[in-house]
Amino acid sequence: MTTVLTPVTAPVARARPALVLAWVGLGLLALAAAWPALLATAAPDTVDPASALAPISPHHPFGTDQLGRDVYSRVVYGTRMSLLIGLGATTLAVTVGALLGVLAAAGRAVDELFMRITDILLAFPGLLLALLVIAVLGPGAVNTTIALACAAVPGYVRLARGQALVVRRSGYVSAAVVMGRSRVGIFFGHVLPNTLPPVLAFAAVDVGTALMASASLSFLGLGAQPPAPEWGSMLAEGRDYLDSAWGLTVFPGLVVTAAVIACYVVGADLRARFEGRGTGGR
Repeated sequence: MTTVLTPVTAPVARARPALVLAWVGLGLLALAAAWPALLATAAPDTVDPASALAPISPHHPFGTDQLGRDVYSRVVYGTRMSLLIGLGATTLAVTVGALLGVLAAAGRAVDELFMRITDILLAFPGLLLALLVIAVLGPGAVNTTIALACAAVPGYVRLARGQALVVRRSGYVSAAVVMGRSRVGIFFGHVLPNTLPPVLAFAAVDVGTALMASASLSFLGLGAQPPAPEWGSMLAEGRDYLDSAWGLTVFPGLVVTAAVIACYVVGADLRARFEGRGTGGR
């Protein structure tokens, strides 16, 4: 009797449609931020009073605003500033937060000082803390970036500090101490490189939060100032014309929502890969 052996193949991981769609969306956002003229149909600041509040048409895919400016083109050109604020705030928060968190794990006195300050700052809601910073610095895109970074720093300090404590107790750090390596060498050679990956994985998800917060501040008139195209300020400009020209708020709002969801999906996938959980086949 002949036995037929069927080869066993490892399951092939299938990309989730939501993840693929999220990557495609982020690619389009990156393209719009780098080369907006490739996607836009008109200049974002071209005023045409005769075409004010024009409905959706082939010439104006999203209609026009109260000054006759093409809404679709302004959404495309607004991608650059919106992404710069979100990415800039996250990058600044990660840099400062990771450095302070690792330093906090270096000694008991420094740890107590940094953690008590961090606890105080974490008692404030992030958006409220950003509003307090803007109240001191004033409105504007750069100040919004700084404000959002200040609001996010305490979370990264606590995350980096916890990871640094785990790394300090690891075997390879103990071996480096026995081998006589300096504290500076251990810090830059072992502690800092092994602390950053989980912090960066968390930051990938946090970019979407920064995008939403920056749009919220711009909607309140505290972020990027008109006539510069920015998603939040476009929402604020169009709220008075919801009855006659709903596209002024609906389309920028949909783009903000899609960008935040795409950042979250991609960031969650990157964090899962870092933690070794994979993406699954769903």
